[in-house]
Amino acid sequence: MSSKITVAGGAQPAYEITIENGLLSSVGERVRPLTRAKRAAIITDSNVAPLYLKTVVDSFKKADFEVCSFAFTAGEPSKNLETVNRIMECFALNRLTRSDIAVALGGGVVGDLTGFASAIYLRGIDFVQIPTSLLAQVDSSVGGKTGCDLPFGKNLCGAFHNPLAVFIDSETIKTLPESRIADGFAEAIKAGAIRLPELFSLFEEGVDDKIEEVILKSVQMKATVVENDFTEKGERTLLNFGHTLGHAIEKYENFCGLSHGEAVAVGMAIITKASEKAGLTKIGTYQRLTACLEKYSLPTKTDIPLNELCKIAINDKKSTERSIKLVLISEIGSAFIRQIPWDRLYNFIAEGEC
Repeated sequence: MSSKITVAGGAQPAYEITIENGLLSSVGERVRPLTRAKRAAIITDSNVAPLYLKTVVDSFKKADFEVCSFAFTAGEPSKNLETVNRIMECFALNRLTRSDIAVALGGGVVGDLTGFASAIYLRGIDFVQIPTSLLAQVDSSVGGKTGCDLPFGKNLCGAFHNPLAVFIDSETIKTLPESRIADGFAEAIKAGAIRLPELFSLFEEGVDDKIEEVILKSVQMKATVVENDFTEKGERTLLNFGHTLGHAIEKYENFCGLSHGEAVAVGMAIITKASEKAGLTKIGTYQRLTACLEKYSLPTKTDIPLNELCKIAINDKKSTERSIKLVLISEIGSAFIRQIPWDRLYNFIAEGEC
């Protein structure tokens, strides 16, 4: 299968997403017509480097790039300003100029950090996304959001910076543990829940032999939303369904507990249970959502006190003027935004009082 999706970039240039099995070995040749760069800095992590770094380095060298690489310790705890600084040191030590490129080879953490470092190094250089995790393929590699975590919360530091291109090779999923595949499923189920009821139904039926279709539908949906609202002033906020509480769970556990996809799954379940109690969501939606999540071994509950999650959630980037924008679904496939004052957030989540 080979598919191409063009994403309009708002004030930034448009770029193309290529989805094709086995493209990793030719990715350098695919990048070469897109840039005059002499140097390419390939950024990855300690999990991905042993699997794919040599293949990608060889491909870029074959396409006449001078190549350097840097791998940091895998995991969300590395998603901080210290790692961003180390990536930029790699750029500087290897004398990257504004005409050179960075390459993000890995999951969402690698993509976010490399994109952010590229956005601020020399006030901006080009970068390419090569997402190797299902979660990054269906979600984080698309849309130009880059950044890192701060001690106060997840993704509070960052920039909108579109990639030069995105190359998705679904063959890389074969090296992922089942838990990381479920991570990606959480984001794809989210896409179905907010906008694509047919994708949600596909998950209910079973997607084990339909991964490429899941990737394509998820990417097409996100690309459309991003084109309409690049800097998240309105419609793009809907993509955060489950994320406000999901990010709070990750922060409460110091990014060492539930993975991102698992935390988002719990966030979707909690917020849908609350909105159904409040009469804002069709009865039965919570049960349908949790059944689908649990089908793919995703959690739907947490032992973390809800009041603690609410305290963290008000620091979310969607907070404004002592209230927070919550993304809710009226039914599967239809999402909307509800503004909740900080002092009523706990009652809404715990009791469904709006």
